[in-house]
Amino acid sequence: MIVPILTEAIKTGAAFLYGSTGEIITEKSGHLNLGIPGIMSIGGAVGCITVYWLLQAKIYSSALLLLLPLLTSLVAGGLMGLLYSFMTVTLRSNQNITGLALTTLGVGLSGFIMTKLGASVMIVGKASKVYSTLFSINSDNWFVKIFLSHGLLFYLSIIIAIVTQIIFNRTRVGLHLRAVGESPSTADAAGINVTGYKYVATIIGSAIAALGGHFAIMELSHGTWEYILEGFGWLSVALVIFTLWRPALSILGSFIFGGLYIVSAYTNAPPAQNEIINMIPYVMTIVVLIFTSIVGSKKAQPPASLGLNYFREER
Repeated sequence: MIVPILTEAIKTGAAFLYGSTGEIITEKSGHLNLGIPGIMSIGGAVGCITVYWLLQAKIYSSALLLLLPLLTSLVAGGLMGLLYSFMTVTLRSNQNITGLALTTLGVGLSGFIMTKLGASVMIVGKASKVYSTLFSINSDNWFVKIFLSHGLLFYLSIIIAIVTQIIFNRTRVGLHLRAVGESPSTADAAGINVTGYKYVATIIGSAIAALGGHFAIMELSHGTWEYILEGFGWLSVALVIFTLWRPALSILGSFIFGGLYIVSAYTNAPPAQNEIINMIPYVMTIVVLIFTSIVGSKKAQPPASLGLNYFREER
């Protein structure tokens, strides 16, 4: 029983890993994007409708069924990030309000796409199998079942998190991005293009988060609109705090969150107790936030300018 639970927990965690990695990239630039739930929703819906159109056109190529929906999900997430950047960087709108508005837009629009166009009925079957079987290994060995029986998008989420961590710590781009998030005025004075870094970080982060929604639909629910992606988005934002803004640590954290997310399905507890179980990730995040605030370590704190708009003329 433990092997299936761990397998499903690790697999589910990849959806959170996409969302948290994307949000970490955005927050490192000093922007708090609470639009992640909407971005993940629209990423899942656009990817699904792309598969729907391909099947309607009788295109059954595994490569196209995999790559084109991935591309459209990335583009949809990037456009949502561009909208957020325009509102908060160029127009200097309140980041919290803009993010919540983006979530409302994304959740509503994705629901319209899936219900009105009927994409969820058409994508079950071969298309979802392309995602879940590519690069997966079938074996009775417990290690293979837990870690090596997943599809391409699962392993891609881990690769993206590791590469992001390396960029943050080992490259000039990562150093500049962290400088923008800590003190945009200082970075600006040093000749760093603050606006450019904020735009690029937010767009890339949003595109990565959108893949989390596409992954949840195609690999977790096998092509149906079964999962509520808004919930995945909020837990992804919580995971950012839980793992102290470190993408590599988010890999482990995502597995923990994935386990807590699915454990209620394996218990015979009454609904009220299951709701308490579902609250555990949020409670754990609050505990981590309190602990890091008490400790006061700079490495455990968010970027200093997080949530604050930059006004260059006040520099």
